Amino acid sequence: MVAVTSIIRVQQLVLGDIDRALRPLGLTFARYEVLMLLHFSRRGALPVGKIGARLQVHPASVTNAVDRLEQDGFVVRSTNPNDRRGVIASLTDDGRVCALAASERLNPVFQAFPLGSGELDELTDALRTVRQAFGDFH
Repeated sequence: MVAVTSIIRVQQLVLGDIDRALRPLGLTFARYEVLMLLHFSRRGALPVGKIGARLQVHPASVTNAVDRLEQDGFVVRSTNPNDRRGVIASLTDDGRVCALAASERLNPVFQAFPLGSGELDELTDALRTVRQAFGDFH
């Protein structure tokens, strides 16, 4: 119980800092993740299903994030030419600007994490084990 409570509390603290950093841009962390995934993709575009797989989130969550990003003008949807049933989300110029601005706002949050690189690697490995035990990785 102590470990679980600690994990939940750290998540609340970190997410609070992330929310405060992203709120002025009208973003949530989930939408930021989608923007950055598209930003780092070769073409600035990915099939929506692939976004969910890479971020390891439920398809409904991706659809909701892409819906909101599209409403905000940060992504556009198009039919996948390789699979007419599929949808591709593409980053717009405004989306790229927003992604970079969000990263600038989040860098201090990420850099303030009070662990060294070796400790971060150990923490990431330990949390990966927990996530795998809960079936988080497919």
